[in-house]
Amino acid sequence: MDSWPSVELLFVTVIGASIAAILRYALPSRGMYGSALLPAVGAAVTATVWVALVWVGFAFDGTWIWFISLLAGGGAALTTALVLPRHREAADARAFKELAHH
Repeated sequence: MDSWPSVELLFVTVIGASIAAILRYALPSRGMYGSALLPAVGAAVTATVWVALVWVGFAFDGTWIWFISLLAGGGAALTTALVLPRHREAADARAFKELAHH
């Protein structure tokens, strides 16, 4: 078995995590979630999409598999960074209101 696909998977996963880490520091409200959350989301989604694309027949060293995988990982990290703080703030406000009534 050729080891190149696994090496490519490692590279694309690390790059996906790196893109997500850059997003963490480029976006506001980063104090609302942990420092490893976005890189973990970026890495997981990038790797999952890459494997799925290999499974459906994309060449592991093709341009499109890299582009789609990294775009999906970055998009998932961006979505997490934008949605999570709003949900967290709303949950914190509900918890504060609940605690204030007791």
